[in-house]
Amino acid sequence: MDITKWHVLHFVLEYLHKIWVSFSMGNVLINFKNMTWENPAPGIRYKEHIKNTQRIRLVEFSEKFVETDWCAKGHIGYVIEGKISIDFDGRTIEFNAGDGLFIPEGEENKHKASIGKGDQALLILFEKV
Repeated sequence: MDITKWHVLHFVLEYLHKIWVSFSMGNVLINFKNMTWENPAPGIRYKEHIKNTQRIRLVEFSEKFVETDWCAKGHIGYVIEGKISIDFDGRTIEFNAGDGLFIPEGEENKHKASIGKGDQALLILFEKV
């Protein structure tokens, strides 16, 4: 693991620790295995846990996913499997398994995600509600 992946892993663990500290002892485990998938649109499904103003989502994208509008929300996450391309108003970055992402909220960071033909991606995302 190179230094960048260690930094991302450290950040994710630190973030999860902060969430854990804020939970009552009865809500520290987020058991994604026992949650049902929500399917808001073709090509995307997710499982989520919301506590106060924070949300953690396990998100799966497939090639059928089409993001028609620009997103200005902030996202912090980690690509568990697969690859996803994100267009930042004409500049596209490909995120692969093992990559972290940190997209600040705001119009200046607007973005659209896409999945290549035959590809899919599984991400964990930490977001404000």
